[in-house]
Amino acid sequence: MKILNNITDKELVLSYKQGNQKAFTTLVKKWHVDFCKLAFWYVKDRDIAKDVAQESWQVILHKLDKLEKPERFKSWAISIVNRKAIDWLRTNKRVLNKHQKYYKEHMNDVVLNEVNEEDEVKNNLLKAIQKLSIEQQMVVKLFYTQSYSLKEISEFLNISVGTAKSRLFHAREKLKKIIKK
Repeated sequence: MKILNNITDKELVLSYKQGNQKAFTTLVKKWHVDFCKLAFWYVKDRDIAKDVAQESWQVILHKLDKLEKPERFKSWAISIVNRKAIDWLRTNKRVLNKHQKYYKEHMNDVVLNEVNEEDEVKNNLLKAIQKLSIEQQMVVKLFYTQSYSLKEISEFLNISVGTAKSRLFHAREKLKKIIKK
């Protein structure tokens, strides 16, 4: 992985645009796991997350030649993964509901087996976050778990910084109300 970290995304994209097919393979090796994790955060199923990431790579491959600012590959690619995950959620709500039901039941079994207060707090927070809208969940996840700035989030989601800030504020307020109950 050290070798991959020494090569910038910009260099890889430019190399691919000049005909080096291995540069794209290197991009995939560098980012695929992160894209799968991001997709999993939305769809809550590892196999589906891998499918979403794969579909995202197909889009990235077909549009990479048109990327005008290669240094922005990461944010551009993450926005594609976000959109693909959201598209999957919209088209597969019924399947998702079944998966979420199973996931919640499975999580309840895990929580019953572990009576650790910290785990209970985390579980309650995760349940509260799941009650937020998808847009708010995205901003919360990117801000708190991925440590992205509001500006980066706005670029990833293709929204204004003010909208990202507003979604984060309203998500926090909603979480406060949910947790107080």
